[in-house]
Amino acid sequence: MRSSNSGPTGDDPLNEVSGADSDSGSASILRQPGAVWATAGASVVAFMGIGLVDPILPSIAKGLQATPSQVSLLFTSYFLITAVAMLVTGFVSSRIGGKKTLLAGLALVVVFAALSGTSGSVGELVGFRAGWGLGNALFVSTSLAVIVGAAAGGSSAAILLYESALGLGMACGPLVGALLGDASWRYPFFGTAALMAIGFIAITAFLKEQPRPARKTSLLDPIKALGHGGLASAAASAFFYNYAFFTVLAFTPFVLNMSPYRSGAVFFAWGVLLAVFSVLVAPRLQKRFGSLKVLGGSLLLLAVDLLVLGYGNHTAAVVGTVVSGAFIGLNNTVYTELALGVSDAPRPVASAGYNFVRWFAAAAAPFLAPKIEEWTNIHIPFVVAAVAAVVGAGIVWARRTSLRHEAEELEPRHRTEDGVAVFAN
Repeated sequence: MRSSNSGPTGDDPLNEVSGADSDSGSASILRQPGAVWATAGASVVAFMGIGLVDPILPSIAKGLQATPSQVSLLFTSYFLITAVAMLVTGFVSSRIGGKKTLLAGLALVVVFAALSGTSGSVGELVGFRAGWGLGNALFVSTSLAVIVGAAAGGSSAAILLYESALGLGMACGPLVGALLGDASWRYPFFGTAALMAIGFIAITAFLKEQPRPARKTSLLDPIKALGHGGLASAAASAFFYNYAFFTVLAFTPFVLNMSPYRSGAVFFAWGVLLAVFSVLVAPRLQKRFGSLKVLGGSLLLLAVDLLVLGYGNHTAAVVGTVVSGAFIGLNNTVYTELALGVSDAPRPVASAGYNFVRWFAAAAAPFLAPKIEEWTNIHIPFVVAAVAAVVGAGIVWARRTSLRHEAEELEPRHRTEDGVAVFAN
């Protein structure tokens, strides 16, 4: 690691990943084996499923005669199951292998996405989205480990590639949802099922089975990993951040109250900013200012943006929604690197524990935001989300010394792991 007097990155716990290796990582991100591209391509579609329903939420509510709080359960059921399933993914993949786990997840998404399009009530749709969440958890958590293990250029290139898939998927999801949903709210679900079926075929053809770990992962390993102070701090901060994130994603469409096309265009622009800032801007800011400063500053700016979104006029709400994508993109990249770099647990286990915590906030926000509006007014859900973002920044600030020290101590070990297929261990 660099000494503390070497410049802004000297106190960055992730400078070896996001700073020193950023140029080589950028150079190698496009030179990847076919298995990595197949996995990344399927990841794009998996992340599309998160924002797919955004522009059609009002249409779903109208078509199924449901209230906004009932429709918001589409997100709650999806992410609640995703959170709990994080405890299962390592258990499953360490026994049947990474490829079979990916394919099992994809198969579940294909089935439940198709069933979602046949729903006759909001209850059925919420249930099918829960099954979709299980498949998505199996796929997404394993895909990150596969990409990190198989990508050329080490962990920096792998994480950038993963964040690229996330950003592209989050950008395209609302656009696909709007284009297909303009005819019927059912079509986006059928379209996702078809795209995931293509991903299933691509991974079957290009991805070889990953080596299994010498030690099988238990169901409690991700929970035990959270006993590490650095990982627990990162997960706690990410919990509050995700509450703010998914308030924007799940509640704002009802505030904007736009047609599927217009809402899809707003969230497409939001997703483009998310992708650009997560892949292109975040590494440069980390290299210049350090990851913890970037994360803390971005969370505070997100809080300000949420207040503008909540109290401004309709135009301000549109602009605030789009601009939030920039801060969310920065946060996603730094949190992912922090969770993978700060713990002494194997990276797949650390990732599962981290995601187990943060996805609970993604489940809570879509349910609580409309309820808070019913109890108070339309402004207060954004105030609560802004406070959550500030709390997330406060945790980063309070734990900055520990996060920095623990990441620096573990960096040599993680760099050694990057020389082998870290999926297995």
